[in-house]
Amino acid sequence: MDDLPDDIRFLMLLHNVGAISPERGLSIMEISRWTATKNEIVKKKLSELTSKRYVDVFFSGDQEKYYVTVKGIRKVLSTYS
Repeated sequence: MDDLPDDIRFLMLLHNVGAISPERGLSIMEISRWTATKNEIVKKKLSELTSKRYVDVFFSGDQEKYYVTVKGIRKVLSTYS
């Protein structure tokens, strides 16, 4: 796992904590707590993953929630094989 890029490791973490659907999405603050990472870095990583369509955003009221897409889940699963 050490040879994986940071963004893929971050994607795997989101997958492993269960953020795999809009209903189970996490806010930046929640992701920051789960990953022990500063909000600014979380935002940057989410932006990278969103641009690759591995992560998508869902609006719950006025709060953004991020979750791993089907494409992102496939990417995570491909790292195990």
